[in-house]
Amino acid sequence: MQYMLLIYAAPGRWESLSDDERKGVYAQYAAVGEELRNRNAYIAGAELQGVTSATSVRVRDGEFEVTDGPFAETKEALGGYYLIEADSLDEAIEWAAKIPAATHGVVEVRPLVMQETEVSA
Repeated sequence: MQYMLLIYAAPGRWESLSDDERKGVYAQYAAVGEELRNRNAYIAGAELQGVTSATSVRVRDGEFEVTDGPFAETKEALGGYYLIEADSLDEAIEWAAKIPAATHGVVEVRPLVMQETEVSA
């Protein structure tokens, strides 16, 4: 089964780290990514640009509203993700616990809905 590991952290936390601290955190992320690849569990992953680059879209009564910013109701902001393959929720949780942001933010584990695709001949 595939799981999305959504990485959240408090806005401004990354910017508060020194260059050496950031390098250390990047090294931790690289180690998690390498371990996922070595175990054939890695599908995709990426760091997102900062929250100031976000655009939110809402559709209400057939009309859409576009707002600058990540205005979801949350104290942390989505900063990146891993898409992984895991045999169980427990295994996905183990991977989530290895992500550096789990120590200061939160990593949300969500199973993907797998759609059967029809192949027409």
